Amino acid sequence: MSLFRVIIQGKLDFGNQKSFDKAKKMYEYRLENYFKTDSIFKLSEEIFKEEDLSLEIPRYVGQAFEKTFKNTASLLEYCAQFAVTGVIKAWQTDSGKVLNYSDIEPQSDKVVVMAFQKGKKLSKEAGQEEEAFKELTKAIEKYDRHAQAYERRGNINLILKKYSDAARDFKKTIGIDASNPMGYYGLSKVHTLKGEYQEAIDNLELVCKKSLALQPIYWKARRSKADCHFKLKQFDKAEFDLKLFTKRNFTKEDPNYGWKRHAFYYYGRVLFELEKFVDAIQAFQSALDISDSIDNIPLEDIYFYLGSSKKRAGKNGYVSDLKKASEMGNKSANKMLVEAR
Repeated sequence: MSLFRVIIQGKLDFGNQKSFDKAKKMYEYRLENYFKTDSIFKLSEEIFKEEDLSLEIPRYVGQAFEKTFKNTASLLEYCAQFAVTGVIKAWQTDSGKVLNYSDIEPQSDKVVVMAFQKGKKLSKEAGQEEEAFKELTKAIEKYDRHAQAYERRGNINLILKKYSDAARDFKKTIGIDASNPMGYYGLSKVHTLKGEYQEAIDNLELVCKKSLALQPIYWKARRSKADCHFKLKQFDKAEFDLKLFTKRNFTKEDPNYGWKRHAFYYYGRVLFELEKFVDAIQAFQSALDISDSIDNIPLEDIYFYLGSSKKRAGKNGYVSDLKKASEMGNKSANKMLVEAR
């Protein structure tokens, strides 16, 4: 049997003393009778917090056998049925590869749980923003410390362009659960839309601090932070974030997968500004090699900066790249070609 690296973090809120006591009692009973104490958390006092009626694991990092990990996840999933809100994420990894993953949150017939789950589902469907807003508000009215519902409603307010309301919801999320990276990410989007790039960066740094590199939100924050640094002409800081992002291999299921070309393009732009022209050439070429992308960066712009980088680096082939950019409509490339005649 092998030991694997295990990471567990999150929180479940039970809302009242009765549910808290029931969850704790059943955790202890199942731990002893079903799993023979083969769990990462052998004492309920390690994770059950009487002061705010919650089950909280700020961040556990350690080693465990696969069976122990699965037993622990099963115990936490059982406890989640007594909670009104919260989420716990658990990873079992080997050499950076995720072998097992559990995303644990309440899935019961409690009104607040059902309203949130319905609102969460609707929030992912285009054109259902108003209905999603109603369900999420219903969840909040039933339990006003529902951090997840505030965060989801904040994103709905962003779509509806109600930026002040969105900021208020994201701040409520953070106020209830300061460990939740999603609240900081949402607030960063509000600041970005208002052109407050430094404030956005401050929140994105907190996203990176409170999430893991195993989570898509961590890399979304890295890319977004780089974009803000670029806007502020903080090219050395943007270089750091983009270098990390472009070296990361994302699966097609990861929401960051479609942003690799965007990242390589801006990595090239940053390197160009820092006069690292040879490295910029490689970045722009990598951007051209990616066809499966969701960004809206014009190909002519990539060819223009590729040609410009080759020219500044004293490399051959820049004229061909500039001609392609010009033929596609890049006026700067056309001007550079005319001047070179």
